[in-house]
Amino acid sequence: MGTEIEVVQEEKVTTKLLPPTLWKVVFHNDDYTPMDLVIDILKKIFKHTETSAKEITMEIHNTGAGIAGVYTYEIAEQKGIDATFIARENGAPLKITVEEEI
Repeated sequence: MGTEIEVVQEEKVTTKLLPPTLWKVVFHNDDYTPMDLVIDILKKIFKHTETSAKEITMEIHNTGAGIAGVYTYEIAEQKGIDATFIARENGAPLKITVEEEI
């Protein structure tokens, strides 16, 4: 009586994970939202210092838009929603968009 041995050779599959796509939260300039409110939102929601919040606010004012932060999509979306809520709560029409980082 012979003994048969079956050898099974498995192919090793390597999965390479790619880093998540990043998204930027962009504030757009308007003639109605007070700069102090923009600074407060940048500090409260995006955790900027007073200095960096003022610099971003001036960029928004001078160029028409400024980046509040760059995050994964879900975090960027939530921060955009939170910032919009605070702006509306204060009667400001601040436009905030979430755009893919290229």
